[in-house]
Amino acid sequence: MSKKALSKSTRGCEIKKTIRFEIIHEMKGAYPVTWLAEIAEVQRSGYYKWVRTIGTRDQKKKQNQGLMDQMLSIHTKHKEYGYPRMVVALREAGFVVNHKKVYRLMKVMEIQSVIRKKWRFFGKKGSKVYPNLVNREFKERKKNEVLVTDITYIPFQNRFYYLSVIQDLYNNEIVSWKVSDRNNMKLVLDTVEDLNKKRNVHGTILHSDQGCQYTSKKYNKRLNKYGIRGSHSRKGNCLDNACVESFFSHFKTEMLYQTDCKTEEELIQAIETFMYEYNYKRFQKRLNHRAPVEYRITMAA
Repeated sequence: MSKKALSKSTRGCEIKKTIRFEIIHEMKGAYPVTWLAEIAEVQRSGYYKWVRTIGTRDQKKKQNQGLMDQMLSIHTKHKEYGYPRMVVALREAGFVVNHKKVYRLMKVMEIQSVIRKKWRFFGKKGSKVYPNLVNREFKERKKNEVLVTDITYIPFQNRFYYLSVIQDLYNNEIVSWKVSDRNNMKLVLDTVEDLNKKRNVHGTILHSDQGCQYTSKKYNKRLNKYGIRGSHSRKGNCLDNACVESFFSHFKTEMLYQTDCKTEEELIQAIETFMYEYNYKRFQKRLNHRAPVEYRITMAA
């Protein structure tokens, strides 16, 4: 028998043995393992070795999922990072991992560094960075005076969705939100468009980080169209937009990690339900133990 045929035969035997182990694993609650192994014509020790292998594989799978979530979070904020800088960012976040594994997972996730295009317009800059008009002064703001915006990722069935929100610092109300399977310019502009339909935003400050969407020409043009005053956090300083980051933390803890959505429709419905509960029912200490909308209505009365 040739080496190739022998290898193929060996693989076939291993597959059959694995199937038998799986059947034993399913039936072990009703029958003794020794009896099941004898009927299946496999060694009991072999079955227990296979069980230990499953546990190790499942543990590695969970570890990899947590690692991939962190990698996507880093990539969302720093699309210019290749795998060497990704390794450094992961270590700073507490993930000590080999650069070869990071490279392999980035290939699996289909993420890579994005080289920012250099704009050449006779001395003009290709992106617009606004001064920080908020300066971490989040409290004691009037209604519609300062709004903050950002995007977070949502891991869902081996892919990712993106949630864009706009929040009013006056009462922490989520005024506008959109979900998409792509983190692109359209998601940001659609969120701003939805905001304009709901409120008179002329003269309102809209604060964000310096993500590529928020410094783009299209974003700047849309703000000017509606008379919105742009404001940007300092580069690499997430505390300058801490309020919306805090909201995302509540969102993931109270909704994302507590639900088991099977379809995209279920996911969207779960997000919509959370937004309603957050705005209309979830009381906050800062708002005299009222929900954001209740507080706004009460203060206007």
